[in-house]
Amino acid sequence: MADEALVRRALVVARGALDTEDVPVGALVLAADGTELSAACNAREALGDPTAHAEVLALRAAAAVTGSWRLAGATLVVTVEPCVMCAGAIGLARVSRVVFGAWEPKTGAVGSLWDVLRDRRMTHRPEVVGGVLEHQCAALLREFFMGLRPS
Repeated sequence: MADEALVRRALVVARGALDTEDVPVGALVLAADGTELSAACNAREALGDPTAHAEVLALRAAAAVTGSWRLAGATLVVTVEPCVMCAGAIGLARVSRVVFGAWEPKTGAVGSLWDVLRDRRMTHRPEVVGGVLEHQCAALLREFFMGLRPS
């Protein structure tokens, strides 16, 4: 499946976060053969858990499906550039490829503010593709945050 189609699927998943007033970020993990192993949206508000980012939840679910924390060969797709915590989890899970939508200049750790996943000192460095459907992913976030601001 093309990266654009995968990010579109992640955008659908991201909208699930709106039900619990979480920031609408969606993530998928796909096996090497393209089979979807897991999908998750942000759930920090829903779970009262500061680590309940879409990427972490999707990685946990994929590990449960495969029976292994090692997700070598897998692709993680997310609507927004991962933060430091998520980038660390992605690297530790040995994910082979990361595809994301909107760049995050304030907290992004996959090329914007830091580049954790491609740091030469890391033992695992996945392929990273950023900016896929960037405008659509950024628009979803803009709409969410505009709704939080008083008129």
